[in-house]
Amino acid sequence: MSMTHATDIVSVWTDNGRPTRLVWRGTRYVVTDQPTPLREVAWHDALTHPAGKLAGWRFQGCSVADGDVRMFEVRPTGDGRWELVRTFV
Repeated sequence: MSMTHATDIVSVWTDNGRPTRLVWRGTRYVVTDQPTPLREVAWHDALTHPAGKLAGWRFQGCSVADGDVRMFEVRPTGDGRWELVRTFV
């Protein structure tokens, strides 16, 4: 498996907050697994469990054009867009 770090802006469609589709470099991918939430962990002495803010998603996507399958990590940019952090092949 190879991993590529990327900082491309991608289009992500969601259903109930979970990714369902992604367009990256002009190719549309359909999410084919259960997306995993990526969380920023915040520890504090008063907490019995780490608090976590949603920092992004990791999911598998399959290209509708040619069947290319990849793992993607995406995160929101804060202005309504999504950034691709990593892709695994």
